[in-house]
Amino acid sequence: MSKAPALTHFEEVARRTIAAFPDSFRSMAQAVHIVVTDWPQAEMLRELGIDDRRDLTGLYDGIPVTEKSVWDMPLQPDTVWLFRQPILAEWRDRGDIDLDDLIAHVTVHEFAHHFGWSDANIAAIDRWWE
Repeated sequence: MSKAPALTHFEEVARRTIAAFPDSFRSMAQAVHIVVTDWPQAEMLRELGIDDRRDLTGLYDGIPVTEKSVWDMPLQPDTVWLFRQPILAEWRDRGDIDLDDLIAHVTVHEFAHHFGWSDANIAAIDRWWE
């Protein structure tokens, strides 16, 4: 691939990934806003204690469905952020995975947080780094 895919490509892959979710998850996922941008915001990195902006490929910003209440008044929509440049950096560094598969993986990981899974829960079944 000579030229990095545009932000719109990342969003298209994310939407295809969501469309392939099982019915019960797909309906909950479709209410989540997806934002694809080149880099995470400095405030996000600060809040997470991340020094290198390349280390954050995605982020779920919202209240997991397992913690929501009908009495909650959300201040903003639940959002899954995908960060293009860090995803591209991981893809180049790994060299052993298709870019669309990596985008899909990051998308699924962030939606797992939306569904109430912690990083430890996810890591227990998805040993991606190995």
